[in-house]
Amino acid sequence: MRRMSVSASLDESTVTAQPGGEADIALQVLNSGDTVEECRFEVVGPCAAWTTVEPASLSLYPGATGTATVTLRPPRSWEIAPGDTPLGLRVVPTSDRNQPVALERGVTILPFTEVTSELVPRGSAGILRGRHKVAIDSRGNTPVTVGLSARGATERARLGFEATELTIPPGQAKFAALRVRPAKRLWRGTPVTHPFQVMVTPRAEEGHDPYEPVVLDGSYEQQAILPRWLPRVLAVAVLVAAVLVGLWFALLRPTVRSAAREAITPQAVESAARQADKERNAEEQQGGQQGGGQKGAGGGDSQKGGSGGSGGEASRSPGGDASAEPGGAGGSAIPTSARVQVRDRVGGGSAQETAYQVPEGKTLQLTDIVVQNPQGDAGTLVISSDDGQLLNLALENFRDSDYHFVTPIEVRAKGTVTISVSCREVGKPVKAPTPSQCSESLFLGGKLAPGKEANG
Repeated sequence: MRRMSVSASLDESTVTAQPGGEADIALQVLNSGDTVEECRFEVVGPCAAWTTVEPASLSLYPGATGTATVTLRPPRSWEIAPGDTPLGLRVVPTSDRNQPVALERGVTILPFTEVTSELVPRGSAGILRGRHKVAIDSRGNTPVTVGLSARGATERARLGFEATELTIPPGQAKFAALRVRPAKRLWRGTPVTHPFQVMVTPRAEEGHDPYEPVVLDGSYEQQAILPRWLPRVLAVAVLVAAVLVGLWFALLRPTVRSAAREAITPQAVESAARQADKERNAEEQQGGQQGGGQKGAGGGDSQKGGSGGSGGEASRSPGGDASAEPGGAGGSAIPTSARVQVRDRVGGGSAQETAYQVPEGKTLQLTDIVVQNPQGDAGTLVISSDDGQLLNLALENFRDSDYHFVTPIEVRAKGTVTISVSCREVGKPVKAPTPSQCSESLFLGGKLAPGKEANG
């Protein structure tokens, strides 16, 4: 049976490795056999991925000793945990691969801190505040505590974090919210830019030098509460409103009023007046019947007083005899109305028509006059009575015109009310062909009361 002819040993001195750095360990191999022996080296365990041996193999004569170097290169990554890490090494002789020499020792991995940060977004805009987030990444292999602070280039903005300190595990990231508030509100005008800086400072452990802070630059654009375009929009709105009002008064309103006036024809006015007359007559007849009953009830007293007229006068109602005919003597005022239409050609003399002739023994109490110019003719219109002119109108000044008198105009018995039209230009009705002559209408309303005849 062949005995083991190769032995090996690692340097037992303390070895520390800085992630991202390099550390070496000496390896000695002894060939105690009587033949030449070649040995290969294999690194096993957690350090195998970043550990090499130079040279990779040794060829030793009997009784000879060889030296190799084990080099540790731990990467600068959060995945390399700090502390004592086992290092395993196998020395495999080529003559007997089934009996390798196994070596093991510990290597101390040092902790390190690496912090990166970013301001998201770098620039913000708003009316009342700006919102930002600070993203902080811990790329070291040990937890790190960072302090957060911010400062503005001027005192016109106030900056504040929701949390001024964060603890971040290895290989992780956290976010801190930052708010920027302007000191004064900006109602109108050009936006104001507020530059600022954010400092992210890792906390150093006792006995270690302080870390340099990470400085991030950012800005907040304060916008006006009233936008620039608002005065222009208001001016345009006022202009559009003025145009619409002008169109209404210039085009639409005259058309609507003309259509409404044309809808109120003299026939409609006369029909309404007749209906009112019927209602008044019915009321007066009802009052007359009540007065007749009172007269019958007082008949005995009248006979006792004799045949004088005072008894009949006392039994009469204050409003007069409502059953009296318009032409009868002693009757009360009776509503009446009349309508006439006059046509006249351009260039000729004035055309005249009699609108109403007062019956004998009556007086016309004229309270309403309605004149209509539906075509929009130009010329003059004169309404007269025996006592002179009542109205002298220019046709171009109206389409419909009505007059109501609190104190009635009295026209005596056998008197007349006439209308005279002198046509200067024939008008054009809305949505209708142009007529050949002027055409005006007159409506009269009032009451017939007992009265005297006209002189002459």
